[in-house]
Amino acid sequence: MKILFATPECAPYVKTGGLGDVSAALPAALAAQGHDVRLLIPAYSGMKAAGELGDAVEIPAHGAWPAAQLVPMRLESGVTLLLLTCPVLFQRPGGPYVDAAGRDYQDNALRFGLLSRVAALIGTTRSPCPGWQADIVHANDWPTALAPLYLAQMRALAPGESVAGSVLTIHNLAYQGVFPMETADPLGIPPFWRGIDGVEFWGQLSMLKGGLQFANAITTVSPSYAMEIQTEAFGAGLDGVLRAHASRLHGILNGIDPQVWDPANDLLLPHRYGRGNLHGKAMCKVALQQRCGLAPQSTAMLFGVVSRLTEQKGIDLVLDALPRLIASGGQLAVLGQGEPALQEALRAAAAQHPGQVSVKLGFDEGIAHLIEAGADAFLMPSRFEPCGLNQMYSQAYGTPPIVAPVGGLLDSVTDATSDPVHGTGFVMRSTDADALADAIDRAVTAWREPLRWKKLQANGMARDFSWGKSVARYAEIYATAAVRPASPA
Repeated sequence: MKILFATPECAPYVKTGGLGDVSAALPAALAAQGHDVRLLIPAYSGMKAAGELGDAVEIPAHGAWPAAQLVPMRLESGVTLLLLTCPVLFQRPGGPYVDAAGRDYQDNALRFGLLSRVAALIGTTRSPCPGWQADIVHANDWPTALAPLYLAQMRALAPGESVAGSVLTIHNLAYQGVFPMETADPLGIPPFWRGIDGVEFWGQLSMLKGGLQFANAITTVSPSYAMEIQTEAFGAGLDGVLRAHASRLHGILNGIDPQVWDPANDLLLPHRYGRGNLHGKAMCKVALQQRCGLAPQSTAMLFGVVSRLTEQKGIDLVLDALPRLIASGGQLAVLGQGEPALQEALRAAAAQHPGQVSVKLGFDEGIAHLIEAGADAFLMPSRFEPCGLNQMYSQAYGTPPIVAPVGGLLDSVTDATSDPVHGTGFVMRSTDADALADAIDRAVTAWREPLRWKKLQANGMARDFSWGKSVARYAEIYATAAVRPASPA
């Protein structure tokens, strides 16, 4: 099939979270199965992409949107990267969504409205890509969520025209692209789609809601999250919409790239190792302790965290459990950035416990890999987690994860207490500090029994988290969505 994968970020070019990793891995996995995949992404400032450049295609100005260009680039993976070049909208200091001071760009609706509109155009006979029209437009999260709406609009305006089917993936329902309703005019959303059955969300415009109403299929990044978001507790105000479209809602667990996340071949590690010989992992622990200024103690159980430092990720729970972790003789290595109050609390903990707690703010790919390899266990006590990837990386690296019983964490980690034969980690009984402390205690007890711990490590390293099964499921959904016309809610 001809698949357009539209996304606001893609590793290694631009990445703020798991969406960047998925946007790199899933299109490559689809291409490896023989699909013709093109990946549409804005050309942000400072992006460096390596590949064979093609001829740029002009996209004329339209309404409130300035003129832009599409620059194709052929990647080694077989995917064609389509760089949406519009300097006035995308060439800015800061990140994809925020300026250098961390504030949302005031024109984000217009910026990502253009990305959505170009994605939709590529799914019609008016496609700006010479000789290429998508069968499926796969949109991801709110920055591309208007693409299904625009496709439905184009189909309504030209009933006889060939128009692609659409799939919208929710990577995190908490981010919905909510803007004042007056942005509907520059976004070209017709008045009859501005009500409760269209984009209206508590008097404002929600780009994500618009996509949910018109997508031929909706996917989330784990089966449990697909169920959770249909409840008031996890639905972020959209649970009713999702229940109404439950027949087209599918939960598909994300995969990881085994070429990138394999301790036997990871060039970012000072020592490599495999399931049959974990000596290199012990050496990575020594290297991690040195890198982080932790005491060089093999008898100290070392816990790792690589995360956004937010309450959603349960970092406050880690702080609450820290006294118990320290009392057990453990160590903690944290890498990430996020909410200022949590960053400061972690800094204070590191100052209070030198040699036992290390906190590195920011992101460093090499340290991230070293924590996955060098830690004895990995902490992920998220209050909600659509999928999560680090718990998969951790199992692949022989680092049993301690996780909350939510979303993709529940779908990908087998609790070693309830299932000692097949266990791969420790699942908290709830999402509070006491439950995390209990899970840490269970992990410490198991770690002190070497044979039991090695069994746990071997189970995790034997898991297959590659994209194979997920790609097959996406192909089934694409095939159905490509022949089913979108219908307004």
